[in-house]
Amino acid sequence: MNLTAISIVAIIAWALVSIIGSFRDKNRHKTKDQDRQVLEQQIQQLRSRIEVLEKIVTDDNYELKKQFAELEKDRVA
Repeated sequence: MNLTAISIVAIIAWALVSIIGSFRDKNRHKTKDQDRQVLEQQIQQLRSRIEVLEKIVTDDNYELKKQFAELEKDRVA
């Protein structure tokens, strides 16, 4: 009787540990997916910002303004 009760308790405890472990794994997987989505959004935002910066730097007016600024520095000195 005691051995049977111990076996039943052990089986129930093992089942509970397995169930809790599977829930934890699912939550970890969801968290990883959420983290991945956040990172993908951040990458997309950074790409758009880089595109804007590239447009600014390659613009002819940017180079002209830079040259004017350098001339002003030389004139002040």
